[in-house]
Amino acid sequence: MPHMTRRRFLLTLLLAVPAGQTQANWWERAQDLLRGVTGGSTTTSGLTQAEIIDGLREALRIGTDNVVSRLGAPGGFLNDPRIRIPLPYGLNRAQEQLSRVGLSGMLDDLEVRMNRAAEAATPRARALFVNAIRDMSIQDAQSILNGPDDAATRYFESRMREPLGTEMRPIVDETLSDAGAVRVHDDLMRRYRSIPFLPEVDTDLSGHVVDRALDGVFHYLAVEEAAIRQDPARRTTELLRKVFGSGG
Repeated sequence: MPHMTRRRFLLTLLLAVPAGQTQANWWERAQDLLRGVTGGSTTTSGLTQAEIIDGLREALRIGTDNVVSRLGAPGGFLNDPRIRIPLPYGLNRAQEQLSRVGLSGMLDDLEVRMNRAAEAATPRARALFVNAIRDMSIQDAQSILNGPDDAATRYFESRMREPLGTEMRPIVDETLSDAGAVRVHDDLMRRYRSIPFLPEVDTDLSGHVVDRALDGVFHYLAVEEAAIRQDPARRTTELLRKVFGSGG
């Protein structure tokens, strides 16, 4: 069977929801196929272990791409209360007091610019996720399939949080600077420090944005993983058909 035809067959087999079944658990189906590997090489359906793992890789690639596309779009952070990046610790705690002395507008402006910077930096994650999925070993993939509900998310976070932060930091630095956020922040801090008895503030604005942006990425990666596990046809089959075509 030609390589692309085998991949289409594999993905159709793994991701299709059988008639009369209200929910298809992709993880259980993939585990069943792996258990059906005979002689350590192929399943009773003629699929190799590597091809089954390739189905997992493809589902994860599309899931991570969904997350990056969503959060890297305008409003991806700013308009989502679950991951919207708040003001740095201290400014956030003292927001009510600062508003009383006329700094409300500057605080709001800074928060918007911080979230825009996260949106600008998030697309840098795409290539790193592709590389991590490509380099995933069969043993890693089996551990994910047999692991807890967020096993893939934790796998990516343990390996990628630091390199993602390194990739995103220059974009955040540049975006904050170009948007005037650094100037706004510095001016705000001068005024802030003139008011007695306010708490200390985290002054690493870029570090704060990057750290919270990564929290948002992995939050939605866990959401996407749950969708893949529980109902892949609803979330990914349409996208997979666009990639591989509908023919045999």
